[in-house]
Amino acid sequence: MTLDKHESYWQAFLATLPPDAPARTATYTAEPFGDNPALADELLALWEWEAEGKTPTAAGAYWIVLDGRGEPRCVVETVEVTQRRFDAVDADFAYAEGEDDRTLASWRAGHERFFTRTLAAIGKVFTPEMPLVCERFRVIYAG
Repeated sequence: MTLDKHESYWQAFLATLPPDAPARTATYTAEPFGDNPALADELLALWEWEAEGKTPTAAGAYWIVLDGRGEPRCVVETVEVTQRRFDAVDADFAYAEGEDDRTLASWRAGHERFFTRTLAAIGKVFTPEMPLVCERFRVIYAG
């Protein structure tokens, strides 16, 4: 996937907006969710801030979500970003994320597996007290 394809996808999204839409002057990122192509295809929903050396997204940010092959699948807008401990994530957030059976128990089990695997790559270990960046977003374009 080249940056030209990402830019083309972004331009197609912008073409759907009114001339004065805030997104027309915004920047965007283009990246998959997860740490492997299968997970990106399955979830399109996970972040790994510390391992990637990034700062958390802010509300109002736009990004192109990529599938496991690096192809753009949709544009999302971040509507809320909160920080909380892993063990403080609630059932409402787990349900809204939409994974597995949408229960808090399955969210915790799946995310504990994910964080255990990815934190090991940066020399850290999973703990229930670890801080997370919890992001809510909405799909605004799927062309």
